[in-house]
Amino acid sequence: MHAITIPEPGGPEALVWDEVPDPVPGEGEVLVEVAASAVNRADILQRQGFYDPPPGASPYPGLECSGRITAIGTGVAGWAVGDEVCALLSGGGYAEKAAVPAGQLLPVPRGVGLTQAAALPEVVCTVWSNVFMAAHLRPGETLLVHGGSSGIGTMAIQLAKAVGARVAVTAGTPEKLQECARLGADILVHYREQDFVDEVKKATDGAGADVVLDNMGAKYLDRNIRTLALNGRLAIIGMQGGIKGELNIAALLGKRAAISAASLRARPPEEKTAIVAAVREHVWPLIEAGQVRPVVDRELPMPDAAAAHRVVEESGHVGKVLLLTP
Repeated sequence: MHAITIPEPGGPEALVWDEVPDPVPGEGEVLVEVAASAVNRADILQRQGFYDPPPGASPYPGLECSGRITAIGTGVAGWAVGDEVCALLSGGGYAEKAAVPAGQLLPVPRGVGLTQAAALPEVVCTVWSNVFMAAHLRPGETLLVHGGSSGIGTMAIQLAKAVGARVAVTAGTPEKLQECARLGADILVHYREQDFVDEVKKATDGAGADVVLDNMGAKYLDRNIRTLALNGRLAIIGMQGGIKGELNIAALLGKRAAISAASLRARPPEEKTAIVAAVREHVWPLIEAGQVRPVVDRELPMPDAAAAHRVVEESGHVGKVLLLTP
C-alpha cells in the first residue's frame, strides 16, 4: 500500500507519499480500506519531531479515518467485511489501509457520507471525554471554547447546544466568529481585540463560565481561572500557548474550581474503547437526528498532505481539513 511517511522531521515538505508494507490485523483488530483521514494538530507536531506515536502504534500520522472493513482478525464480533466505518486511531490514518482495534470503530452515521465521516472520531471523542465525561457540562451552564472555529471548537459548540448549554467562543476573525454563531454560539469574542475574561463575565452577569475547554495551555492559564464561575471546571486539551504557567491556587480555592488535562492519543485501549462506546451511545443519535454535523473546510488528495498541513498551520480554515485516498 501507500502511506504518508516522515523520513526526517521538518516542514510540510517532510511528508512523503511512499510505498510501505500492508498492515495485518492482529487479535481484536480489523483491517480498514481507508477512504479519508483528517489533519489534526498532533499530526503537525509528529511531522516536526515533537510528538512520537505511542509504543506499538503505526509510525504514520493520522489519528482518525473512515473507510470499509476488508478483513477481520480473531476475536472480533459485531463487525463484518464490507461495513462502512470510521475509527479513532493512535496513528496510521494517512494511508490506504489501517489496522484498527475493534473497540475504536464506529459505524458511519446515517446521513453522513463515507469521506465526511473521517471528520468525526477525533473531535467527537475529544470533546465528549473532556467536556462531558470529565468536566460534566450540564444543561443551563455556560461553556467557553477557545478556538471555536477549529475542528474541536465546531464540534464542542454543537454538542453543548444539543444538551442545552450556553456557548461562548474565542476566534481570531469576524468571519470565523460568524461561522461559530451559525453553529449556535451565543457569546462571540474576537480575541485579538477583546479580553475573553471581560466579555464572558459581562455576558453572564459576572458569573463566568462553568466549563472552559482550552487548547492554549500556559498562555491562558491565569485568565482561564479568572473566567471560571464558582465550582467551574477547566479542561485543558492542548498547549499551543506553552507548557509551563503559574497557577494561582488561591483563586482556584476561592472558586472551588477543578482542572483536568488529558490527551486522547496516549490513553490505553480500554479507555479509548469506553470513550468510543459513550460517543456511540450519546452522540451518534444527535448526528443521525441532524442536530450535530461534521464541519469540513476542504478535501485534498492524501498524497498532497503537505498542502493540507499548510492550510491548518496558517489557521485560515473552519472545521476539519480532510485527506482523501487516491
